Amino acid sequence: MSWAGPEDVYLTTSLASYLDKKLLVLLRDGRKLMGILRSFDQFANAVLEGACERAIVGDLYCDIPLGLYVIRGENVVLIGELDLEKEELPPQMTRVSASEIKRAQKAEREATDLKGSMRKRMEFLDMD
Repeated sequence: MSWAGPEDVYLTTSLASYLDKKLLVLLRDGRKLMGILRSFDQFANAVLEGACERAIVGDLYCDIPLGLYVIRGENVVLIGELDLEKEELPPQMTRVSASEIKRAQKAEREATDLKGSMRKRMEFLDMD
């Protein structure tokens, strides 16, 4: 079993400056969560209040409300404070409903899968 040493505590104490501030958290699976940091521990586990998942597909986006959300520290890739005075998104972005963004995500996933399968079928043509 691994115990957190003094050097590990140094890495997470910087999260104290983010308490009660709105953050963007990027997770290992690519999801982007926003919310107010209410608590954290030495393993970078975090509690976000008023959390929402921001889904972006092309020029469409949707904030899916999650409420109070606990994030396991090993899933966190990046944490950053959001500047509340600046516009969060470029003006060309269009806000859509959760059902619309799910359809757009599915279409994007299917297009990616099709591209990958076509590439696999065409590998025999590589004349390297």
